[in-house]
Amino acid sequence: MQIHIINGPNLNLLGKREPAIYGNESFDDYLKQLESKYPNVQLHYFQSNVEGEIINYLQEQGFSADAIIINPGGYSHTSVSIADALKAITTKAIEVHISNVYARETFRHQTITGANCVGVISGLGLKGYALAIDFFIQ
Repeated sequence: MQIHIINGPNLNLLGKREPAIYGNESFDDYLKQLESKYPNVQLHYFQSNVEGEIINYLQEQGFSADAIIINPGGYSHTSVSIADALKAITTKAIEVHISNVYARETFRHQTITGANCVGVISGLGLKGYALAIDFFIQ
């Protein structure tokens, strides 16, 4: 099984950025744990701070990958284009948010990208990625 993990803007700063909200662990370190936990799953990781690059990656992988896990970051609340790309592809996606977006600023309470995913996991820290993998492999 091939699962593509896509992280959006500022998620390259995990481990450094607002550790009270996002924790102290980098995503690269966490990815190694996921690869160890799921040796029979091919995990592909892509991160970009650029909306168009995320859209291009979705279009490139979204017709052949077995599953997509996406954390669009702040684009979750603003990007009609990423939402449209998620709707256009045939690969099912789960949206993950490390923080509980519903416990934060009001503008974060609505995710327009999540409407085009099979589910949304929010507020469970990095563990949300593992929960998404578990969903797809079952």
